[in-house]
Amino acid sequence: MKTPPLLSATSIGKVYSVSRGFLRGRQDLHALSDISLTVGRGEIVGLVGESGCGKSTLARILLGLEAPTTGTVAVDGVSINESSQRVRARRIQPVFQDPYGSLNPSQSIADSIELPLAVHQIGGPEDRRKRVRALVDMVGLPKRMMEAYPNELSGGQRQRVAIARALAIEPELLICDEPTSALDVSVQAQILNLLLDLRDETKVAMLFISHDLAVIEHLTDRMIVMYLGRVVETGPTAGIFAGPLHPYTRTLREAVFTPDDEGGLPDLGLKGTFPNPLEPPTGCAFHPRCPRATPLCAGERPVSQDGGEGRTVACHHAFGGRAEA
Repeated sequence: MKTPPLLSATSIGKVYSVSRGFLRGRQDLHALSDISLTVGRGEIVGLVGESGCGKSTLARILLGLEAPTTGTVAVDGVSINESSQRVRARRIQPVFQDPYGSLNPSQSIADSIELPLAVHQIGGPEDRRKRVRALVDMVGLPKRMMEAYPNELSGGQRQRVAIARALAIEPELLICDEPTSALDVSVQAQILNLLLDLRDETKVAMLFISHDLAVIEHLTDRMIVMYLGRVVETGPTAGIFAGPLHPYTRTLREAVFTPDDEGGLPDLGLKGTFPNPLEPPTGCAFHPRCPRATPLCAGERPVSQDGGEGRTVACHHAFGGRAEA
């Protein structure tokens, strides 16, 4: 019998009812449409796309903080609706974008890290403090910072505290929602390398959400590319970077800045701007901006196709010449 993945989401959809303005009634906003993904044990999966594509909405659903309109989320093949929030939290923990906003300013670093242990009634007071000291050491913080407060730490140090707190109850999966986007480049690299080391040491799996493909390339084993609430391409990270099949993925790859001072801004060949989610384009949502769009793209939504080597792509023209051709 095949072992189910640690985390699986099947046909996730999320619809919000939003106001159209004074006396204009309400309108449905389809934030997510037919999203399916898996994360295996010890695996790091990247979820990438522009701001507004639905990444954070999906993260909240996977954490059980919001209910999907359609679809199911399962851990080890068992729906998360069949377990309590406390049980889910033991297995899945978040690491948010803003560590300062997620830490209690009136609690010391040691107390913040210890809190999950107390909530889940793990160990006695001395055992908890011993675990806190080990976690502080694991994430590379000096012991003297245990009695410090969040406002006394740098952004990178606060993010290390947030990671230590997430690891306190030994979860099997971390859902990291843009955890490095507020940090400068050098600190980003330190946090990314820390996450890789922690994966090797603790075998914790991660779903890493980002709009930055350079981060995704450095950190992840597989990646999922989203556009306007839909998945457009998936596959091993190395394979997608070597040859993206979807024009949007190619655009994201080309948008990564290089250290070359004379390189200038990349010419992405895009038309228009990110569409209004309340008035999504017909057919392929990317077609108004796509340099390879045809009338077929405007009239018919592409279905996901097998791209070989563990890859999928939702593009009418993915195999009529690869997207970078």
